[in-house]
Amino acid sequence: MPKTQRYSLGNRIDKLFIEAIEATATAAFLPPQEKVAWVRLALRKTDVIQVLLLICLETDSFEEKHFVDVSMKLAEIGKDLGGWNGKLTKQNSGG
Repeated sequence: MPKTQRYSLGNRIDKLFIEAIEATATAAFLPPQEKVAWVRLALRKTDVIQVLLLICLETDSFEEKHFVDVSMKLAEIGKDLGGWNGKLTKQNSGG
């Protein structure tokens, strides 16, 4: 990533990754009814990361092979968080 983007988009992406990890770790230690908000926060953070990575790709700030690697991992994380969110939502609704 070029210096100009590394200290703007790159820093923002790093910060979002850390915030998503923090939200996930927080959710892991809460009672089920309190987890949903934190899991959804982590989902939002990963969605924003994906959009910022697309911007980096479109502005040639990120190599395509790295984008593919990171995007695949983010998609897997998103699937896991989405499944966790669905399970928690079902539990909290009594279903």
